[in-house]
Amino acid sequence: MTVFEELSRRGLIAQMTHPEEIEKHLNDKKVTFYIGFDATADSLHVGHFLQLMVIRRMQQAGHMPIILLGTGTTMVGDPTGKTDMRKMLTVDEINYNADRFKEQMGKIIDLSEGKAIVARNGDWLLKMNYIEMLRDVGVHFSVNRMLAAECFKSRLERGLSFIEFNYMIMQSYDFLHLNRTYGCTMELGGDDQWSNIIGGVDLVRRVDSKDVYGMTFTLLTTKEGKKMGKTEKGALWLDPNKTSPYEFFQYWRNVSDDDVINCLKLLTFVPIEEIEAMEKWQGSELNKAKEILAFEVTKLVHGESEAQKALDASKALFAGGAHDNNMPTTVLSEQNFADDVIGILDLLVVSKLAPSKGEGRRLVQQGGISVNDEKVTDFNSTITKAVFESGPVILKKGKKVFHKVTL
Repeated sequence: MTVFEELSRRGLIAQMTHPEEIEKHLNDKKVTFYIGFDATADSLHVGHFLQLMVIRRMQQAGHMPIILLGTGTTMVGDPTGKTDMRKMLTVDEINYNADRFKEQMGKIIDLSEGKAIVARNGDWLLKMNYIEMLRDVGVHFSVNRMLAAECFKSRLERGLSFIEFNYMIMQSYDFLHLNRTYGCTMELGGDDQWSNIIGGVDLVRRVDSKDVYGMTFTLLTTKEGKKMGKTEKGALWLDPNKTSPYEFFQYWRNVSDDDVINCLKLLTFVPIEEIEAMEKWQGSELNKAKEILAFEVTKLVHGESEAQKALDASKALFAGGAHDNNMPTTVLSEQNFADDVIGILDLLVVSKLAPSKGEGRRLVQQGGISVNDEKVTDFNSTITKAVFESGPVILKKGKKVFHKVTL
């Protein structure tokens, strides 16, 4: 099976600028392609992970990836999908984030010499003369077409800043620079980047008359179209210090029945034939599919050892053995107690099972909170310090979220 057939069969491909040419391009040549990552945080998240999986598949098929760290474009900020302007970061913050990205990427894809190129667009964008940019690049962009692009639509009502309006031009210039420098002929990215990718393809074709292509990939969403990768604590990070391997595993173990097969196709290397066979599974069989998904994704991000620990902990929980060392844990201090007791609502907030006492009260009233397997029915109930001194307290939210609290 060719890499194009693999990507298509797994449902990864969303849009292509030149479908027939792209298929031939990928099947008949060793292609140099690029995907850009703006360094807006100090860790990659699960949305980036899907892109890394595409890179790894392309790399295994013999194609050359350029990992473009957006140390220049992050100075401006991509307005795509945002209702407000992105936070402005300093050069030092951006470079620090880019370094963290590279570290995490190296655990998932091969960044060794001859296998990948790692570039930073700040190396050329930050040196460009503004008049030069306007004359050599901006002249090729229609303002009317730019305003019609999806990446700007969400911002027009609330106000699109001039600095953000330049983002598409900067990203498009990246493609021109990478084509001239490395012979890069394809830009890849999430489907929310379609407008920006078209801009780059059009620019290279107009300025240098080169045959270049763009392809986008399916965004990681639920069957209802809701973006995946969000937890109560925020994004699902790849950094184990921000999202523990256990929490990461549990996220995938708890995906809905409707989403598990799609996630297996998009995010794992489980053979597509095996996944297609799982499409017939129902009921308890889907729990096995979720277990496979959680193990495979956690193994790719955190290594097989951490994946096995998370799997063992998960099995212990569902078997009733809740006192596992890999469970998310909150350690209480003297300051958390008043007269040697702590209220259940305070405990839910400090353990981050509820963002506020109001939300904690709602959870209790709906019967969604248990302490050591006993359902809490009164949101005014308290737990004495002596209970914690005799051993860990296990909080349970709903059917699937467990949390250990100790002194």
